Amino acid sequence: MAMITAAQVKELRERTSVGMMDCKKALELANGDMELAIEELRKSGRAKADKKSGRIAAEGIVMIRGNDDATRAVLIEVNSETDFVARDANFLNFVEMVAKTSIESNVDDVLELANLELMGYDGQTVEEARQTLVAKVGENIHIRRIYFTNPAASSIGTYTHGNRIGVCVELDVDNKDLAKDIAMHIAASKPIVVSPDEVPADLVEKEKEIYLAQAASSGKPQEIIEKMVAGRLKKYLDEISLIGQPFVKDPDVTISTLLSKNRAKVLAFSRFEVGEGIEKETEDFVEAVMSQVKSS
Repeated sequence: MAMITAAQVKELRERTSVGMMDCKKALELANGDMELAIEELRKSGRAKADKKSGRIAAEGIVMIRGNDDATRAVLIEVNSETDFVARDANFLNFVEMVAKTSIESNVDDVLELANLELMGYDGQTVEEARQTLVAKVGENIHIRRIYFTNPAASSIGTYTHGNRIGVCVELDVDNKDLAKDIAMHIAASKPIVVSPDEVPADLVEKEKEIYLAQAASSGKPQEIIEKMVAGRLKKYLDEISLIGQPFVKDPDVTISTLLSKNRAKVLAFSRFEVGEGIEKETEDFVEAVMSQVKSS
């Protein structure tokens, strides 16, 4: 049997995105033949799909697609384990069809969508197609979240920054240029609500407590401390609220002023960024290989 090196395992893993142990075993069975190992991994992929379902998928893409009459848009995030798979043509086609199936069927619930027939996949359900893709690319694939714009909105603005950030925004006036500008702003500035009064009360109270504790050590009179805290709290609420932020294309103008000038109101928005909120695992490849060598 040919001796399998760490470099071979690394190459096979990079080419297939299959787990390190599976790569090592495949190379051993193929007596070091890289192409044969790849072929065998593809053949046995479906049987291993379930084992991959627990692995963290924190890479992937966001995608925005509209319906035929452009009255609605869907924003979707689908995750993979690596950026390599996120660029794979099979993965990209799957996400495209999931987005189209979602908006055409008017279903934005991930669990409900899983049981629907996926467009362009010869009768397979979304879940069946996902499992087939998992087997093919050797990674866990996860449909994480979906957002629909409201058809009652007068105009919809969308913006994607590569495949990593996607934004949909809805206005009460017909002004597509304004809607797109605000979508671009949201992508860059990351507001969490439209206006300060929408910030959850517990979050406001938590920030207030922090500012009070910081100001207490200043030695200033209580009435001065209260004014300091009120000022800092207002600044914080403006920073996380869309209408309080300076417009990225003209920082001298706030979004609130921009909207007033155009007699417009933001009804709602959603911003997805790939992997946000997902705890990613890190791995020292050399250490992992040495560990496997010592245990073999």
